Amino acid sequence: MSDPIVVPAGPRGDTVHEEATSRLARIAAGQAVTTETHPAIDAEPIVLEIRGFRLHYGPKQALFDVSLKIARGKVTALIGPSGCGKSTLLRSVNRINDLLSTVSVGGDMLLNGESIYAPGVDVIELRKRMGMVFQKPNPFPMSIYENVVYPLRIDGETDRRVLDEVCERSLRGAALWDEVKDRLQDNALSLSGGQQQRLCIARAIAAEPELLLMDEPCSALDPIATTKIENLIEQLKGEYTILIVTHNMQQAARTSDYTAFMYLGRVLEYGPTEAIFQRPRLPETLDYVTGRFG
Repeated sequence: MSDPIVVPAGPRGDTVHEEATSRLARIAAGQAVTTETHPAIDAEPIVLEIRGFRLHYGPKQALFDVSLKIARGKVTALIGPSGCGKSTLLRSVNRINDLLSTVSVGGDMLLNGESIYAPGVDVIELRKRMGMVFQKPNPFPMSIYENVVYPLRIDGETDRRVLDEVCERSLRGAALWDEVKDRLQDNALSLSGGQQQRLCIARAIAAEPELLLMDEPCSALDPIATTKIENLIEQLKGEYTILIVTHNMQQAARTSDYTAFMYLGRVLEYGPTEAIFQRPRLPETLDYVTGRFG
């Protein structure tokens, strides 16, 4: 995906800006808004469906009736100003937010048709169906090899042949094999920051997850390492379904197929990335991608 080519507001620029300001003010006042969803998503096979999802931290509501469909084999980006709920929504998918005693939720999410929040769901088993990559690389203080095969180890896999195959396949998938194949027994903490992040991606895909979640995976990396991660995302899509949070709109434009624009816990507009950046339907989306706010 190329860098965004943003269309100008045209002669109605002032009116469009006023409409956007008015809508954002209504949202800030707690009024409900309807997500502007482009119809292209309806033609896609869906891996994750989010239905009217709400989340509270104690009395404070952080997510408001979020409904999204995440397309199989595609990269979907969540963008929006800091504090708009992007990471909260992402972390709700694998229920990391459950670890906070003040969190309460409503609505539902379906992973390949199965409810994530139904009573009796085994959260540990649920998390095995997803890979998670965080903002900062978090390799375990063990060898490169053991980092990659860790998901299989905890599932009881002991066959060395299977572990070796998964290790090589995952490191190749993370574009790291050629750099570490002769040092698999070295401590993972000896790798550079960018290599550590790719190692974490290798670990995340080792169990062949149904969904790969990435929470600003490049925010702690330099530009060269960031480019390698973005190229890796491009290589992984198709085989994996990726949901990524990014504060970098250019990154969203380069790496994603679909983009959801969030503001104060709501999804305002959702559609193909090209349309969101070049032909947004809502004036506030135009204002955001052209840098008028955020």
